[in-house]
Amino acid sequence: MLVKTFCAAVMGLEATTITIEVNMTRGVQFHLSGLADTAVKESYDRIRAAMGNIGFKPPTADITINLSPADIRKEGSGYDLPLAIGILAAHGKVSQNSLAEYMMIGELGLDGSLKPVSGALPVAIRARAERFKGLIVPEANVREAAVVNNLEVYGMDSLADVVSFFNGSEDYKPTVVDTRKEFYEQQYSFDLDFAEVKGQESVKRALEVAAAGGHNLIMIGAPGSGKSMMAKRLPSILPPLSLAESLETTQIHSVAGKLPTGTSLISQRPFRSPHHTVSQVAMTGGGNRALPGEVSMAHNGVLFLDELPEFNKTTLEVLRQPLEDRKITISRAKYTVEYPCSLMFVASMNPCPCGYYGDPTHHCVCTPGQISKYMSKFSGPLMDRIDIQCEIQPLTFDQISKKNTPLCEGSSSIRERVINARNIQEIRYKDYKGIHCNAQMTERMIHEFAEPNEQGLALLRMAMAKLSLSARAYTRILKVARTIADLAGSEKVEDMHIAEAIGYRNLDRGDWAERGL
Repeated sequence: MLVKTFCAAVMGLEATTITIEVNMTRGVQFHLSGLADTAVKESYDRIRAAMGNIGFKPPTADITINLSPADIRKEGSGYDLPLAIGILAAHGKVSQNSLAEYMMIGELGLDGSLKPVSGALPVAIRARAERFKGLIVPEANVREAAVVNNLEVYGMDSLADVVSFFNGSEDYKPTVVDTRKEFYEQQYSFDLDFAEVKGQESVKRALEVAAAGGHNLIMIGAPGSGKSMMAKRLPSILPPLSLAESLETTQIHSVAGKLPTGTSLISQRPFRSPHHTVSQVAMTGGGNRALPGEVSMAHNGVLFLDELPEFNKTTLEVLRQPLEDRKITISRAKYTVEYPCSLMFVASMNPCPCGYYGDPTHHCVCTPGQISKYMSKFSGPLMDRIDIQCEIQPLTFDQISKKNTPLCEGSSSIRERVINARNIQEIRYKDYKGIHCNAQMTERMIHEFAEPNEQGLALLRMAMAKLSLSARAYTRILKVARTIADLAGSEKVEDMHIAEAIGYRNLDRGDWAERGL
């Protein structure tokens, strides 16, 4: 008897429908074809144990299974459930009446329970596109898949539940998620707030400018000056995700298997902070299954690298192309996968190996040569992609210990200004595809929208000559100045905006390693 069930193979953010053909005849052998990896080939052992533990005797027959299309590689344990249902249907234990209307994914435990799998959201999107009536997933994945409308999504706890569903012996209701309600309720709930940060007003201002224009930023300061503390609060002042951005971000986390259990949509911008021992593949993505890396997991959010010079130089250099193109391409012999990575790159570092260069309360023991070598651990082309460079002075004892210090400005008020500035940019770039903020401006757009007045141009000319600013700093300063003007509600870029933007180019100064901070 020939039976067909349906599953999907996830490749990148896209899923391809897989037809599982099960043919059962007299005999005792098992054959599996269709370019299956080890996890899929081992599924028959899990299926036999699961059948026995839910009360079904595994069939004694010659079983031939084909995974079509046969030229697409099938990876992972998500094929367990459709394979098991196909075998049971061919054995006459499951009704075939509605098998063609449903797609299924899920890993089987030996006791017949269904375990969560990665990629449920892309599979649900494919099931709707292929006009399947419904999708059956493990209970742990049901909210993730149920965000897709016009598709019945059933969360099941075990293989026995799925058998009962198809045989009609029990009535199951599809899971319904009020996506918009849950999405908007969770957008403004943050555990961290800028109101908790004492002092450092100039750095907060730099972070506000970076958030308003989508600019990359680096903070340089002594240990304990608050670099990581402020970076972790950056998502609380970024504009809220749109539903389209949230769906795309959730897809990436779903494919990577990093979506928390019970999550429907990611409602807040991601904040990724990998350790400096992270490998090149973990940063950019790849491996046997070409999974997304940290740069893609931070899509529509923030990638924070603490202690930047401690990262492997090769790992840092591979960031240059993704930061510029806002996408990462992973190539294999038979296929190519592309993941988006439109993100804010934020980094922090000490000013020297000992950490106290320029600190008024500690003596630095590093020579200018050691400082220069320390700073050269990341290249000029990478630094060229960082718009804002700010230095941080540690707080004094009196600033830290004041009990009656009023609360600083909170994230909500800063975020309101950021949203207003982003709205101005959305209107300005509405006719430019793929351009949403000032950091994404092209050279032609800079001349059109960020050209300074005469006083500003003179100030910029003087700064580049006297402060030894490099030529690459020119366009970065104009982009940042455009954002500062947007925050001020100014249609034109004026000299005061240029002056503030110049102050954010500290590392471009030729005398940085020879001067005091």
